[in-house]
Formats: sequence, structure tokens, C-alpha cells
Amino acid sequence: MLKVGIIGLGMMGRTHYEAYQKIEGVEVVAIADTDPKRAAGDLTGTGGNLLQGGLSRLPMDKIKGLGDYRQLLAIKDLDIVDICSRTPMHAEMTAAALESGKHVMCEKPLGRTVAEAQKIADAAAKAKGLFMPAMCIRFWPEWAWAKEAVKSGRYGRVLGAHFRRVASFPGGWYKDGDASGGAILDLHIHDSDFVYYLFGMPRGVFSRGFSKPTNQIDHLVTQYLYDDVPVVMAEGSWAQADGYGFTMRYTITFENATADYDLGRSDTLLLYQGGKAEPIRTQGGTGYEAELGYFVNCIKKGEKPSVVNASDAVPGLKIVEAEGKSIREGKVVSL
Repeated sequence: MLKVGIIGLGMMGRTHYEAYQKIEGVEVVAIADTDPKRAAGDLTGTGGNLLQGGLSRLPMDKIKGLGDYRQLLAIKDLDIVDICSRTPMHAEMTAAALESGKHVMCEKPLGRTVAEAQKIADAAAKAKGLFMPAMCIRFWPEWAWAKEAVKSGRYGRVLGAHFRRVASFPGGWYKDGDASGGAILDLHIHDSDFVYYLFGMPRGVFSRGFSKPTNQIDHLVTQYLYDDVPVVMAEGSWAQADGYGFTMRYTITFENATADYDLGRSDTLLLYQGGKAEPIRTQGGTGYEAELGYFVNCIKKGEKPSVVNASDAVPGLKIVEAEGKSIREGKVVSL
């Protein structure tokens, strides 16, 4: 049985805890949070785009609650450290966790800047334990299907791809744009990373956007420039009015079919070809349990993660920084 310690019990920490309950051969035995209430296992008030209701209190008779992440790292028989803290703490906590020799998972974005992310990647390359950044969209069943469909070429080449991740503002600490990076970094990076995952590094980006409600970019639309794919675009936002909720979509136009995913539909993924719309059934579930389950299996097998690793997380941040520069300067930024 692999023993897990989670650092940070906000929205993502709670999400990861619930995901671990669906994975065999692993148990959460420790948590750490600077908020005494959360460190005591009281998660009331946590929520998020895909997390409504659900667990509010942890079984603290089975879990050690700590106020300092260093105390968690000092637990000798802990196998996995799962870092779900605020973005500015990722670099410090990940470096310390890797130094402890444990296996480490760190939530996205890997760092507040490309430079921070690169430091983590460099440390991971030398670490005793395995490391994986939590890029859940690469593991989301319908998005994993899209990756395989593009790679196989069974519907012909891709002519266009459009991704849309639009939401109301989540509130809380995200209001501090200097810490969260705004929607461009915290939310939109999912799609910039997935574009990179599908098509590689674009030769350039052209973006337009605005700030609301932080001092960073909170709504943007980007055109990713490729020589072999005519149109690739993504829209990201958490600038919508309260009550708007959360929208996650993609449309991929192949030569011989169109794939359309919408989180808000009962049939989330439809494939249009031959004049008909066919629902595509995947394994079900979310990307959270899929990514954590994958990491657990890598540890059990002693294999380094290949779907995503530390080096993979750096290009996504490079693209996001180029998008921000494009918005500020009003021109195409080369990559």
C-alpha cells in the first residue's frame, strides 16, 4: 500500500483526496495546510469549477493533520507527496519534496514563471523519486481520445481545432493576480498545454485579451500558428458574470470528420461523419483519478511517467508567456 501526503487542502487538494479514494493500492495518511481548520480536516467552503458539494470532512482518525509542509516531508514511511498548494509555493515545496527522496506530484502550473518551472524540471531530473506535474486534461478520457484520434490520422489530417474554457471568477486567493497569474496562467494553460501536446510547439502566437477581475490577463483568445494545421485557436476566461458557471469544450475538424466535446452535454463527445452524429463512449470518470492512477502505476512499475513529465510542463508555460507578450504588444510573438 502506497502512502500519500497532500500539501494544500483547498479546491485541488480536496479533488485529489477524493480521486485517491477511487484508486486501489494507495491511501492518504497525512495532510498539511497553514489553515488550522483545513489541517484539522474541515474542508467546508472549498469548491471549484468541477467540484460542487461532496466531501467536507476528512476521517482524521486515519490521517495526520499538520500545519507545516516540512513536518509532512519528515514522515519517513511516506511514499508520495502531492503538492496542491498555491502556485507561488510550488517551486519551494517541490524542491524540498524531491530532496526528501519521495515520489512527487505537483499541481499545475508547475511554476509562476518559466524560470521557476525549469528549476523544478532540473531538480526532478536528478531526484531519487519519480516526479509528475498534474496536467489533468491530458488524461481526461474524451481529451485522451482526441490525442489518439489526431495521432492515428484515421479521420485524415486536422484542418482546424478550437478549444474553449470559460468560467465565472473562482474568487479567493486568485484575486491576487501577481500570485495566481490570472486566468491566462491558472486556467488557460490547460488548453495551451493540450495544443502543444497535440501539435507540438507553434512557430508563433497571436493573442488578444483583457484583465478582469485581477491585474493579470483574465480573458483571452489565441491563434496558434502552425505550418501544417491551418487553424488552431483557444479561448480562456474567468471573467464571466457570477452564476455563469464553467464551460469546457473543443471542436476538432478533420478532413473526414468533426469531433465535438462539451462538458455540459449528456453525450459529452460527438463524432460527426457521413451525415450522422455518433456519441463516443470513453472509459468515463475525470482526468483527476486518471492522472493520479497513472502516476501510482508508474511508481509500482518503477517507470518514469511518459504521458507528461517535468520537461513537458515547461513548454506550456513558454507558450502562455508568449501569449501574454502578444497581448501587451499587439503583435505575433515567435516561439
